[in-house]
Amino acid sequence: MTMHKPFAITLDPGSSLANKTGSWRTQRPVYVHRLPPCNATCPAGEDIQGWLFHAEGGDYETAWRHLTRDNPFPAVMGRVCYHSCEGACNRGQLDAAVGINSVERFLGDEALKRGWRFEPPEAESGRHVLVVGAGPSGLSAAYHLRRLGHRVTVCDAGPAAGGMMRFGIPKYRLPRDVLDAEVQRLLDLGVVLKLNTRVDDILATLAQGYDAAFLAVGAHIAKRAFIPAKDGARILDAVNVLRSMEGAEPPQLGRRVVVYGGGNTAIDVARTAKRLGATEAIVVYRRTREKMPAHDFEVQEALEEGVQVKWLSTIQQAGGDGGAVTIEKMTLDDKGNPQPTGEFETLQADSVVLALGQDVDLSLLDKVPGLKVDGGVVAVDPATMMTAHPGLFAGGDMVPADRNVTVAVGHGKKAARHIDAWLRGAALQAAPKPPVASFDRLNPWYYSDAPKTLRPQLDLARRTSSFDEVQGGLTADNALFEARRCLSCGNCFECDNCYGVCPDNAVAKLGPGQGFAFKLDYCKGCGLCAAECPCGAIDMVVEEA
Repeated sequence: MTMHKPFAITLDPGSSLANKTGSWRTQRPVYVHRLPPCNATCPAGEDIQGWLFHAEGGDYETAWRHLTRDNPFPAVMGRVCYHSCEGACNRGQLDAAVGINSVERFLGDEALKRGWRFEPPEAESGRHVLVVGAGPSGLSAAYHLRRLGHRVTVCDAGPAAGGMMRFGIPKYRLPRDVLDAEVQRLLDLGVVLKLNTRVDDILATLAQGYDAAFLAVGAHIAKRAFIPAKDGARILDAVNVLRSMEGAEPPQLGRRVVVYGGGNTAIDVARTAKRLGATEAIVVYRRTREKMPAHDFEVQEALEEGVQVKWLSTIQQAGGDGGAVTIEKMTLDDKGNPQPTGEFETLQADSVVLALGQDVDLSLLDKVPGLKVDGGVVAVDPATMMTAHPGLFAGGDMVPADRNVTVAVGHGKKAARHIDAWLRGAALQAAPKPPVASFDRLNPWYYSDAPKTLRPQLDLARRTSSFDEVQGGLTADNALFEARRCLSCGNCFECDNCYGVCPDNAVAKLGPGQGFAFKLDYCKGCGLCAAECPCGAIDMVVEEA
């Protein structure tokens, strides 16, 4: 009796079921990498999606090390960054944005708690770079330069490191032990810090054995405005008020405090005044709340704490009888600009604090020929951060840009990479950025409902009676949950969806962490994989002839 093999394994290679049906295609799928909107928006250039991926697996140290490739201050940034990444987050169109800033703070705090340290540079370059200013931009540059193997000396005119992180941000937003710990980690890496060391002539200092310099002097000079004031009027500036909070004796503002301005500094001073015992803290601002440059959540927290705001108002005179302050009400014209109305109101104030912005002291550049200074800032090549003087770079408050910690940290990183290239006689070419992953490419129905985890806040009584930190952090459990809310926009996270829906078994698994590949011999180009990919990581392209 003749034994026959099962049909399936006796199938001739040339039979119809073994045909390579990929020849039928008119288009084929390709895996793509798109730029997540959070990454695209981050001024510090963090790979947010990348470190969230590690965090959602519970590998917090790897997540922290991935994060600190770009930003050495996650515990600070998790408290003071205005998280524009969350405003761009695609999940915000589904339910609520991922709490990126919350997870960043958790990772930063976890690193401090567990004593994680930066790895030393692999090799020393033999080059020495001067950094002027120990604020966020200068310290960021120092960190990245040191990681690249350069000797780095940071000079700062102040008595402590941190710049405006220390002298411009109140303790209820940024506890000083957190700032000190993250700065110390940079010093442990080998960065040399010289405090109370003012640089008056950058070229003379540069000639003392330095190969390049990065200038990151903060905006510590308060802008003034002419306000008619009678004898006895107590007019202060916001910069000095906040700076004096770092001294042994807090400033004496009195029971009734008027703050003139509409930025975050004005709000910080008013909230500080309440914590110092003021019964009235009134912000006078010449425009509407919608036009106020202060961030809305800061304004809301201030209102909750009892700070009052006089919108569409301007100060006309200070120091009247009993400390009277005369304010004039404004109205908006047809172009939206405030115009005086001739209507006046009197407030009683023990002190008036001006919060009208800050300037940078650029006197250290007086002897540098050829530099262009306009509007109180220095012109730099936007691609390299280098000034018109070779080897002299600048960033942070010294150059045209938004003034906040995140932007400053990004400047420091960018400048450090270009300083490194310049020292090597090379030019750093920016890698082309892929297109941003938009919400319309996602299939949100594949994702579970997951409400955002809110950080706890102090009760109002403690908020207004102490400088304890207002906002708490996440726990390990809810940080894990929050990280897992990430949609992985534009990049494969190996959900197996393409593998499962392909009718031709044309998707091959390459192993954990390796993604997938298409077996084009069998792919008919039906597009199911692209249509059903949750995160929009597959494109259909026209098959080449």
